[in-house]
Amino acid sequence: MSILPQLHRHAWMDADIEAFRDQARRYIDRELVPHLDGWRRQGFIPREVWRPFGELGFLLPELSEAYGGAGANLAYQLVVQDELARAEVPANTAVHSIVAQYIVAYGTEAQKQRWLPKLASGQMLAGIALTEPGCGSDLKALRTKASKQGDHYLIDGAKTFITNGFTANLLVVAVRTGGAGSAGVSLMVLETENLPGFRVGRRLEKLGQHASDTAELFFDAVRIHQDQLLGEQEGLGFRQLMSQLPYERLLIAVPAAAVIEKAVELTVDYTRNRKAFGQTVFDFQNTRFKLAECATLAHVVRSFVNDCVQRLLDGTLDDEAAYMAKWWCSEQQCKVTDECLQLFGGYGYMAEYPIARLYADARIQRIYGGTTEIMKDLIARRLGT
Repeated sequence: MSILPQLHRHAWMDADIEAFRDQARRYIDRELVPHLDGWRRQGFIPREVWRPFGELGFLLPELSEAYGGAGANLAYQLVVQDELARAEVPANTAVHSIVAQYIVAYGTEAQKQRWLPKLASGQMLAGIALTEPGCGSDLKALRTKASKQGDHYLIDGAKTFITNGFTANLLVVAVRTGGAGSAGVSLMVLETENLPGFRVGRRLEKLGQHASDTAELFFDAVRIHQDQLLGEQEGLGFRQLMSQLPYERLLIAVPAAAVIEKAVELTVDYTRNRKAFGQTVFDFQNTRFKLAECATLAHVVRSFVNDCVQRLLDGTLDDEAAYMAKWWCSEQQCKVTDECLQLFGGYGYMAEYPIARLYADARIQRIYGGTTEIMKDLIARRLGT
């Protein structure tokens, strides 16, 4: 569809980023896409897959060269997420990037040297263990506890719905080191391979995102050294988590834009070739009107996302705009994939058709990273001040 590729054009999309996008797209299409069906069936992407991805600079291009990155701005990472979403590759590396940003922002120099080069190269794959069976989005109510014993901590508790929970070998874990409320929350960084007391429970069966592993995690007197507390002071975990929110929200909004565009392109192609009642499905007025609506949403979503990316790079992206981008773009993603699937008829319900997978994969976008309802509540709070 001719109008959609033009939507990538924006002030921040210079020739270097265009070239980087092209390199990432060719690698993803050549090395990842052919294996997606097998990864969906087994329920995870093997950790080793990300080693060459990292060695080519696609995992964490935003890290400084001192830590194994390219010293690029965050737009490069967002371009990678755009291309992964376009190719139906789940957002495992988005979580990986968030962990790296926590370490960059709050880690000691020793922690940065210890973990960032391995994250950049793909030697380590990262996950974030926040959600617990009883507290959901309410991180202030988390119960996983880290008790100080000399120069070590003992961690006890459980986490659920953890992306990369099965494949990650580095975890940022939210724990309670103090009293009730946000002031008692700290972040610990765990190297999980052969770690006594750490156990991966079930890989959870999901509606969509079947190639992305989501797991339960258990901590039974897991012993770690005090130098694995992120930063050098307890009780800063909630503040650390909240500080990265604008970027994290864009890691959801950007893929939403990519999937909307992909869904429209697939549907235009299908309806132009599918015959019904002596004409193509595209020739029906209802089809043309629906596709016009979806194409308009694709344009508006991409324009909004591009503006947010520019503001992120300029340092002017406020929390409320990021919340708006997260909830609204993900809602439009679900709406467009639903409208497009309808135009495929019965074939749209078959998992072998990409539109069916895009539809199922989209639904979680309105939940993880902060539900639509939470995003709206956070926006409304600012309206009342």
